[in-house]
Amino acid sequence: MNVNGITANTYIPSVKAAGKTSSKTSSFADIYEKSAHTTGNSKPKAQNAAVIKALKEDTENRAEQLRSLVQKMMLAQGKTFDAAGMWNFLQSKEYSVDEETAKQAQADIAEDGYWGIEQTSDRLVSFARALAADNPEKADEMIEAVKTGFEQATKVWGGELPDICKKTLDATLKKLNSWKNPSTDESQ
Repeated sequence: MNVNGITANTYIPSVKAAGKTSSKTSSFADIYEKSAHTTGNSKPKAQNAAVIKALKEDTENRAEQLRSLVQKMMLAQGKTFDAAGMWNFLQSKEYSVDEETAKQAQADIAEDGYWGIEQTSDRLVSFARALAADNPEKADEMIEAVKTGFEQATKVWGGELPDICKKTLDATLKKLNSWKNPSTDESQ
């Protein structure tokens, strides 16, 4: 895999309200258009399945790019690890990062970066809404699932998650609560 692919725009299928896809460089923030609060399933199962599939594929591809970036950094320092060892290595902070990798990592977690708070929370909300068939009555279940996921990530990390993770959780929960109760916060 070419690490330069991380900096290039990535093709992401964007699922639109009619269930059609279009090719464009985008985030999943625009998958859901703001709609009135409904109590029933407002999207067909096939469309939700398409959203879930697209989100999974995109996340898997981007996670592989991130793993490749970290692996390249580690190999340059003569280190090899399994997945658990990689977390321990990263937590130790006993490594050096070349300038190109550092710049890419900063761009990826920047406010408008793919792994930044806004894009990541948007993807989590899109995924939760698709799993809930865009039914706000299932919001509490999705909120608990997100919290459980962050708790599991904390355990895997082996300690407190970085601040960006906590801010992403807060942003995700705020967006899910806005979906659940649109009258309390109309901005989504």
